[in-house]
Amino acid sequence: MFCNQCEQTAKGTGCTVSGVCGKKPEVAALQDLLITFVKGLSLYAHEGRKKGVEDQEVNRFTTEALFTTLTNVNFDAERFQAYIHRCAELTKRIQEKTADAGGNTDFMGPEADLVPTADLDGLIKQGEELGLPVDKEAGEDIESFQRTTLFGIKGVSAYAYHAYLLGQEDHRVYAYIHEALAAMGDKNLGLEDWIGLTLKCGEINLLTMELLDRANTEKYGHPVPTEVPLGHKKGKCMLVSGHDLKDLEALLKQTEGKGIYIYTHGEMLPTHGYPELKKYEHFYGHYGTAWQNQKKEFAQFPGSIVMTTNCIQKPQDSYSENIFTVGPVGWPGVKHIENEDFTPAIEKALEMQGFEEDQDKGSVLVGFGHNAVLGVAGKVIEAVKNGDIKHFFLVGGCDGAKPGRSYYTEFVEKAPDNTVILTLACGKFRFFDKKLGDIGGIPRLLDMGQCNDAYSAIKVAVALAEAFDCGVNDLPLSMILSWYEQKACAILLTLLHLNVKDIRLGPSLPAFITPNVLDVLVKNFNIQPIKTADEDLAEILAW
Repeated sequence: MFCNQCEQTAKGTGCTVSGVCGKKPEVAALQDLLITFVKGLSLYAHEGRKKGVEDQEVNRFTTEALFTTLTNVNFDAERFQAYIHRCAELTKRIQEKTADAGGNTDFMGPEADLVPTADLDGLIKQGEELGLPVDKEAGEDIESFQRTTLFGIKGVSAYAYHAYLLGQEDHRVYAYIHEALAAMGDKNLGLEDWIGLTLKCGEINLLTMELLDRANTEKYGHPVPTEVPLGHKKGKCMLVSGHDLKDLEALLKQTEGKGIYIYTHGEMLPTHGYPELKKYEHFYGHYGTAWQNQKKEFAQFPGSIVMTTNCIQKPQDSYSENIFTVGPVGWPGVKHIENEDFTPAIEKALEMQGFEEDQDKGSVLVGFGHNAVLGVAGKVIEAVKNGDIKHFFLVGGCDGAKPGRSYYTEFVEKAPDNTVILTLACGKFRFFDKKLGDIGGIPRLLDMGQCNDAYSAIKVAVALAEAFDCGVNDLPLSMILSWYEQKACAILLTLLHLNVKDIRLGPSLPAFITPNVLDVLVKNFNIQPIKTADEDLAEILAW
């Protein structure tokens, strides 16, 4: 196997024996094979679209299939077998539709007419032989851009999947994904072409995050500032981790009146700010973090656990019987929820002891999406003009297990009292419970939501730039980002598409970025690796 898609890849170069995330080489081969099949499907979908052929099932399957290949989403070999065979069926269908419409269906390359073996061992062998469908003969820099694009597309697919579940879609998203995947084998494309396709991924991700923002807020209302307890109540309990609001809503409805308190974990924390979710009286508080202690926390949680997207490495056998997965998520030996029927997880929670007493561990404040922040924009602008607020720091992104991620905690702790910290995604769990006070009633720590809520941060930055009649890069705003997996790649590409410069990125730079590609990013966007908190603060604030 070879996998270098996440920040914690082995030795900073690539996992070759087994994934640091827990992914086995057999599963890695199946993921590569599924992506190869999706590339084949994309060839015909892209050509068919030129002739007016649009297959919604093909579109939606594409995003779901790619979503399963994100870091820590799915380790279940048998489920990949089902995805691969379904992809082969859909590929044949879209090929026939495209041919009937007069489109080109004459393609070279193994993915064009790939036939899956019937048995799992055969599929694993196919995946090992084919590998990831990037062009290894095009030169390392083009391959680097292809990998960057592919990983960004995975992030886009995750957001698009969540959005279409709530009824928000845009065919431009599907069209780009198919176009870019089809281009992976195009020998006529040079370096400049791939730079363009890579930055276009950022443009499409912005559109996708806007779709998801609209999906969430039209369904559940705009988030409002909300205090979320970090302790727990005596009684039966369930824990929901991941990102998906639709799954959470279904669980809240199905547990109403059953004497079960629902707690969030990881990136589900911001959901407490949505009016249509917070109205449920048994939706109580937040338990645990996103990464640092999660296996210990899950093992000690006295109720059942529902995983809606990637968040934790493969659970240990000692508590895996308490965990249930939903949607594209899957692990061997872990029960999967079908058709949003959470009955098995609810029954398991009722069997378990629950919390035996109340515990008060304080609270945190969430709910500062773009609607809430822009609602007090006048107050913020006045504070900047008066000199009360000197600088804004967006400190957010993915969390992970590396010790070097303590940088983000230290950075926030050392940021001067006249600065404001905007944060989002699971990276905030390095400092989310810090009491930083306020500036004239404006909290110094503003939780803007999940990783996809980077759209909120972008919208606020653009609004502030308009208010001050300047560009985003001229604002007293610095971005201090952490990355781990492919959704972070998509967000970074969005920032580059918007020409945001001077981003500090860590804890290490992507292994799939070659020195020449890094040089392009540094020269055009001044992307730079994080140093120490003291050094970076001094440089930014010119101490």
